[in-house]
Parts: sequence; structure tokens; C-alpha cells
Amino acid sequence: MTTAFLNGDYLPLDEARISPMDRGFLFGDGIYEVIPVHDGNLIGFGLHVDRMSEGLNAVEIKLNWTVQQWREVCDKLIDRNGGGNLAIYLQVSRGADTKRHHAFPEGITPTVFGFASKTEASQISDRTTVKPLRVSSAEDLRWRRCNIKSTALLGNIIHFQKGQAEGNDETLLFNAAGELTEGSASNVFVIKDGVAATPPLDHQVLPGITRLMLLDMLRKDGSVPVGERVVTLQEALVADEIWFTSSTKEVGPVVEVDGKPVGNGKPGPVWEVAHRLFTARKFDY
Repeated sequence: MTTAFLNGDYLPLDEARISPMDRGFLFGDGIYEVIPVHDGNLIGFGLHVDRMSEGLNAVEIKLNWTVQQWREVCDKLIDRNGGGNLAIYLQVSRGADTKRHHAFPEGITPTVFGFASKTEASQISDRTTVKPLRVSSAEDLRWRRCNIKSTALLGNIIHFQKGQAEGNDETLLFNAAGELTEGSASNVFVIKDGVAATPPLDHQVLPGITRLMLLDMLRKDGSVPVGERVVTLQEALVADEIWFTSSTKEVGPVVEVDGKPVGNGKPGPVWEVAHRLFTARKFDY
């Protein structure tokens, strides 16, 4: 049985309860993180905690937890859920009020929740055996603060469901100018002639931790030129390779957009280089 954390207590997940007046439940008024764990080891822990703190500050939720406090919760969730390959979900909502009112209430205590779920082991860096992704495309209709990792994910869910309904794994999003933003639950890289590019960070793009780590690895290694710049949908449609990155996907090769092949319709050689590099260095962050 999964063990969860709720406001200082560790308990079976199916026994965890919050108030129906919690603003996370009523408004999606909260911030969350998903931290991958492979073979019992956290990946990018400090980067995830930093992003959590930035998100809480951005929406003015006051929770003065230290990095060590977050580490203790994560370590205990790993231990009490058997270690191995996990995804640690952490969420902080503004807390429960006595009435439903849009304005931030004064003097309530944030609700802190976490749990662990089992995940599959990382895929091998082999383009002949990796499970590829097939995606739909759609104009990005979400709000203009996608840089905040809010629990209010209805826009993302609607876009993700579009891809699922069309028999695909994800949805590639672009803005009104035809410029890529990200996936509904991923960041995106487009590769042409051996050079990788990913959209720059702004209000349209979540600062993904896997994205950040992969950019740093590629720049330090130098084997794959990479840059942050505006990338258009038209560029993606004629790309040699497309990758989606996230904490759960790591670096996933996309082989099809809207039923049309990316490159030769198979995971590419540049993906293999990048994935091998990510696999070797992901515990360094």
C-alpha cells in the first residue's frame, strides 16, 4: 500500500484527507513538483526544490521550508514505498479557509501533501528498441503564466486528451504566431542537420528540470550543438528529429506528428547520443 505524507504525518494514501474548503480543491490554488527516483536515488532534487520555491513565491503562498525538510520527506517516501523506480509527487496548496472567496485569505496554514508512485525503469539508449512517441499538434489555448507549475492544469489536460483521443501519446503546442511553446506535459526539442533547438523560457513555457539538465549536459559535452531560440511549427514539421523531455519521459523521441513521419519515421542518431549522455549524467544534479 502506498504511503503518503500529509501535513507532517505519514499514512496510507487511501486514508489521506483534506478539507473540501481547501483552496487547492476549490481553485487549483497551489504549486506542485514531480521528482523522479531511479534505483532509489533522486534525480535533480535541488533543481526541483528551487522551482517549487520560485512557484510558491510567485503565487504568494508562504511556506518557509528548508531544502533539508523537503529532502527528509522525499527520503522517507522513498523508504516507505520500497525504493526502486518512483515518481515523488509534492503539492502545496494555500490551505483551507472557512468560506469560498477569490481573494487570498489571511492566517491560514498551507496544506503540504506528497506521495510516491511506481514508474518504469529508464529506457536503453538504443534507437532500434526505444518506445517512440506519436503526437498531435494544436494551438496553445492555456493561460499566459505557464512558467508557474500550478496545480490548475485543466488547460493542459484538455490538450493532452486531444492527443489521446487521436490515438497519440502527447500534444505539441504552438502559439498564434505559429511558434512552438511546449507539449501539454513536456518540453520540446527540434533537431535539424545535427543541431538541437528548444523554445526560450518565457510565460508560455514551463522551465522543465529535464530540459534544464539536458541543455547543460549538451553544452558541456559539445557533441550536439544546442540553443534556445524561437522554433516554428513549420520547422518542426520538416525536422530530422523531435524530442519531448520531462521528469517521467526523460528524453523521448517523437517519430510522428499528426500522422506524418518525423524525419524517416524512426528515432534518430542524435537522440541516441543525447539520451546516452542524459542517462550517464542524470544523477549529477
